[in-house]
Amino acid sequence: MLPDRAKVLIVGGGVIGLTLARELSSAGQGDIVVLEKEDELGRHASGRNSGVLHAGIYYAPDSLKARSCLAGNRLMRAYCKERGIAVREAGKVIVARVEAEQPTLEELHRRASANGARVEFVDERQLADIEPSARTVGKALFSRDTAVVDPKVVLSALRADLEATGRVRIVTSCRFTGLAKPSTAETSLGPIAFQRFVNAGGAHCDRIARVFGLARDLRLIPFKGIYRKLRKGAAFPVNGNIYPVPDIRNPFLGVHFTCSAAGDVYLGPTAIPALGRENYGLFSGMDASALGIVVADAVLFFKNPAFRSVALTEPRKYLPAYFYRDAAQLVRSFDPSLFERAAKVGIRPQLVDWNTKQLIMDFRVEAADGSVHVLNPISPAFTSSMDLARTIAREHFGVRAAGVSAPEARPPPS
Repeated sequence: MLPDRAKVLIVGGGVIGLTLARELSSAGQGDIVVLEKEDELGRHASGRNSGVLHAGIYYAPDSLKARSCLAGNRLMRAYCKERGIAVREAGKVIVARVEAEQPTLEELHRRASANGARVEFVDERQLADIEPSARTVGKALFSRDTAVVDPKVVLSALRADLEATGRVRIVTSCRFTGLAKPSTAETSLGPIAFQRFVNAGGAHCDRIARVFGLARDLRLIPFKGIYRKLRKGAAFPVNGNIYPVPDIRNPFLGVHFTCSAAGDVYLGPTAIPALGRENYGLFSGMDASALGIVVADAVLFFKNPAFRSVALTEPRKYLPAYFYRDAAQLVRSFDPSLFERAAKVGIRPQLVDWNTKQLIMDFRVEAADGSVHVLNPISPAFTSSMDLARTIAREHFGVRAAGVSAPEARPPPS
């Protein structure tokens, strides 16, 4: 049931909304209401991601991603261990497919070191000890602090913790539709008054922000990530994560291997331009915005060379031959018959600065008239969430950090 008022109204029951509610409630704030438009949590990005806790390797130093990623990694791991949630701490290797990728590997090492991440170069012999299936040309980069969790288990634990405080109410099947007046939200279940408003709307963050007069220069371009999964009973050793050297002009990391917290091996995701913010199937999830997305994609295709390279290469990965070709470049030997289409499909809600026609590479947090808006909540948003929540709580709500401390990272078990 929707209450008639809240001190803090958070729209979006994904990991950003829940961790911020946790931070505020841990600091003693009450009367917090979280609205989730779906009938359960985790139906979209927060529950559909790979569960990889990134370690601050890819992000430009001094960016919000760089500042929040490694700290968020440590906070999330500590929380999971405290709550008895499985954490796979086997690290990650980034391998070079050709010699020409070595300079980018060096740049990743520079960025990671500047961001405080524990990374080291390894040769082919050392790589074989870490990930026996992986191959590289020259050397590879090893991240000790990358880990994997089950995102839906994390969301479930956060919900249980929040509801146990008595300070937070989570209302599902409730869609934010606009403002009745400056301090009253309209929803599918009726109006609710608020003192403070938080936009944690994920793929709909730009639409919500525009209600408050923000994000008018931003366009959202959705990208679809499809996965494949190792068949039951098939043998293909992956201890942690095997990633390619990415094209750092774009915020996508390429098709890679991940061993989930449950021990399942996934391959993916793609970064295929999608036709809707929830376009998980070939045509399902397309809505009235599809034509506008197609037009925006066409404009970016001609204006942005980096986007053009994605648009020309990613859609063909719907075809297994192209998908598996990328995978085969990362490992010593590869048998496509071992993998099958996975049920998991994700949407990356990528924001574009429409003035410059450039993909926005960092998170954005903007505030106006008592509202706070978390924009461009793309990877590593799940990893960064707990630290990002602390930053928002401190800078926009004036509260000190609370909750689980962030211990120093430890190397994975040998």
